[in-house]
Amino acid sequence: MKKLSIIFGWMLIFFAACTSNEEFTLDGQVHNKGNIRTVVLYEGDRRLDSAFLNERGEFRIQRVASHPRLFTLGVGDTRYHLILQNGDRVSFAADLSKGSEAYEITGSPLSAKIKAFAATIAEKERFQSELEASFAEESTGLDNAGLLNLRQQFQRKYREGMKQYTAAAVQFANEHDDLAGFYAMNTLDPELAEAEMIAYADRIAGRWDDNARVRQFLEEMARLKRLAIGQPAPDFESLTPHNQRVKLSDFRGKYTLVDFWASWCVPCREENPNIVKQYHAYKDKGFTVLGVSLDGNPGSWMRAIKEDDLEWTQVSDLQQWGSEVVGLYRIKAIPTSYLLDPQGIIIAKNLRGPELGAFLKKTFD
Repeated sequence: MKKLSIIFGWMLIFFAACTSNEEFTLDGQVHNKGNIRTVVLYEGDRRLDSAFLNERGEFRIQRVASHPRLFTLGVGDTRYHLILQNGDRVSFAADLSKGSEAYEITGSPLSAKIKAFAATIAEKERFQSELEASFAEESTGLDNAGLLNLRQQFQRKYREGMKQYTAAAVQFANEHDDLAGFYAMNTLDPELAEAEMIAYADRIAGRWDDNARVRQFLEEMARLKRLAIGQPAPDFESLTPHNQRVKLSDFRGKYTLVDFWASWCVPCREENPNIVKQYHAYKDKGFTVLGVSLDGNPGSWMRAIKEDDLEWTQVSDLQQWGSEVVGLYRIKAIPTSYLLDPQGIIIAKNLRGPELGAFLKKTFD
């Protein structure tokens, strides 16, 4: 990084100018840029600005940010995370040949704090890439049963690996009670770190109200909290294949697995034998299932029920992704499931394969 430090000093002289405190200035240089011609500044997924790299890889971006805002600087496939506000005079230098951690930044203390977390993010991304590559290699030639088993193994590995990342992000946020800590928490997966993210949202409520990214996070966590473990499951009503009206609240008094699926969903159909097995093992002990289909074709739906021996209650409004229950339960993919206790309280989510059996065994045996 010695060469980058030399570049830093040169850049400060090269870009010296009178600038306004009503905007921030980001002066940078990208070393070993290859064929990359531009850098792009994002806020979330929104592209805000871009700048050309000159022959020496230098660029300048000036923008207005009346309060500290979280940005991402995209250089090819590499991303660098920054927190900038009006009056900041920031110098940035990166070496693309050394990965996303190889950069230097001055003039923005919050951005410098984020850099301390960059190595943790890079480690997580490497873990995910290696896991995906291993799955692709090991899944070659497997039949459906073998593929399902392998997918479940890798899902467990992924969740275990993400536990470590979640703990690291929470620790970083505890040590940095500012927007740098917020940034770390904002990188977590809500499905795997629901409790931690909701607790953090409660902690920062009322702070940084002028920050749009924080407001969006708090709004999302408020929606997530309504479906969090420990909350009552929202009631809904739908129709069976024989047009009988059924409410979720009709199932009070039993442990109920609310299973969102569809006849056309291959992972759903692969999981059905496991649910059948657990249903027969525990139906006489107070366990049942409510299947909620996202089908649009009644014939396909009913054939799948028969073919998969789904003996429990099945409902659908046949509106597929336009179903009201999809919005109510924020269904983004299927299979999705919620396990409710006899009082209708959510006690677990998305238990599949051995995890569902283990949870039920612990509950009933």
